[in-house]
Amino acid sequence: MVDRPSNELVTTEDKVQTSEGLSSADIHGIVSVTGHNNCTDHEKRHQFDGATKATVDQVEHCQVVGKIVLTEESCYEELGFCFPTWKKWMIISVIFLVQLSMNFNTSLYSNGLTGISEEFGVSMQAARCGAMIFLVTYAFGCELWAPWSEELGRKPILQLSMLLVNIWQLPVALAPNFATIMVGRALGGLSLAGGSVTLGMVADMWDADTQQYAVACVVFSSVAGSVIGPLVGGFVEEYLAWRWTIWIQLIFGGFVQIVHLLVVPETRTTIMLGQIAKKRRKNGENVYGPYKIIPWKERFSLKEICITWIRPFKMFVTEPIVLTLSLLSGFSDALIFMFIQSFGLVYDQWGFDTVALGLSFIPILVGYLIAWLSFYPVIQRNMAERRRKPDDEQAQYESRLWWLLYTVPFLPIGLIGFAWTSVGPPVHWMGTMVFSAMVGIANCSIYMTTIDYMVCAYGPYAASATGGNGFARDILAGILTIPATPFFENIGGDRHLEYASTILFCISVVLVVSVYIIYWYGPALRKRSPFAQQLSSSQMEGPSHSRRASAFLPRSKLGSRRNSLTYHQ
Repeated sequence: MVDRPSNELVTTEDKVQTSEGLSSADIHGIVSVTGHNNCTDHEKRHQFDGATKATVDQVEHCQVVGKIVLTEESCYEELGFCFPTWKKWMIISVIFLVQLSMNFNTSLYSNGLTGISEEFGVSMQAARCGAMIFLVTYAFGCELWAPWSEELGRKPILQLSMLLVNIWQLPVALAPNFATIMVGRALGGLSLAGGSVTLGMVADMWDADTQQYAVACVVFSSVAGSVIGPLVGGFVEEYLAWRWTIWIQLIFGGFVQIVHLLVVPETRTTIMLGQIAKKRRKNGENVYGPYKIIPWKERFSLKEICITWIRPFKMFVTEPIVLTLSLLSGFSDALIFMFIQSFGLVYDQWGFDTVALGLSFIPILVGYLIAWLSFYPVIQRNMAERRRKPDDEQAQYESRLWWLLYTVPFLPIGLIGFAWTSVGPPVHWMGTMVFSAMVGIANCSIYMTTIDYMVCAYGPYAASATGGNGFARDILAGILTIPATPFFENIGGDRHLEYASTILFCISVVLVVSVYIIYWYGPALRKRSPFAQQLSSSQMEGPSHSRRASAFLPRSKLGSRRNSLTYHQ
């Protein structure tokens, strides 16, 4: 068994930040429900007051009418952190499919635009609103679903999310009018749980020093899904009716949901504690999970839920690091969805048919694959550097951005190169594809490194920081889907395609420069951040002060192998 720290603190804030999810108010609730415990009156007064702090040991050992609250330390080897390696990667493989399916749904719809426009008598621009509203509501859906995965478990939330998404495909596939398509797409996007939950599952099974490989896998599935949609969609648009773009999403989504149901176990620590306690009670032990004896109304405080939902948006606006990296990540992702709308204009100059147009997204996918594979040696290098320099802040934090310093220039290079090779014959179309692959390398690298850096820099608030990142990616991609085609058609007269991409290049240069600023001045920026400083203060007081903070300390400083990091509070 793992040694239990002697004085682990659980504060009111920790109710939504620790894997146990217990606040002092919850502890008081445990006592008040039973009306009796074995602690002294003095302990009751000072340990179970909602305004004070209580230790996990006190919660575990203060018997409540003979009931003991099971904690992480007492059954660590049974939790997700100690799953065998093969089991962890089997789970991640299914999560790969889940994330792929979610992002596949965002892009395949665009291949049905012509059919929708013709059948319902709406303009192509109006038909694109179905893609836009799905992405915009997806941005909000990720934030709304994530807190519930902490309270109710990853598996039921993902299952419910996938079920609702599949259900809302039906009215779109069977739509008698365009309004039904819009409503179905809006509800489908709102039902998507997204990366907030899937990345949270990574944190359920790996600690902060070893989770980068799994994070890279989930990130790749997220970005790859967006381009697999048009790859498949080219064939669908050529040979099938537009409604098949929806039926295929439903078939894929249904298959993934069944695989997830049959293969993936629950990984959320608090939920697993309840399951373990239930098994032990059958063997005569009088132990309970942390949520078992807390009344439902005390678990779900409207005030705390609202705080959790609002925090990502607050950090997005008030934290310079979060704002800058989220805008960079969002802009990069939005480019992919603008490409989906504009590739038709570009490759029509070379006479590409529908299938060839879909295949023109292969270079972006290749770029994603190159970026993903490149991270494996980079992660090894970064881990070695963190071990060598345990007291160097830049090594522990900003070093995670090191590889981005070399890959992020591919974004402006790819954009300017794409701009001036998209002039049409006699210039060969291969040039545009080389540069679009560069954009793919940059996009995947930006997403991976910004997520990894924010998780490390913001500790307990990593969920809110990465939530702002995900929100920016989806909201910008959705908003820019509508003006993408007019933008590429109407900027710059005869050279409209070239000038449009050149404008995007100019915007990207400003955002790319910010990466170098954050890399060199990150420590100073973090010192001005109250969120990042709370983590730093916790680390200075030692691992026993904060379970969350301990997940980010170098392995040599850890008192145990536990990790309580979650991506959503």
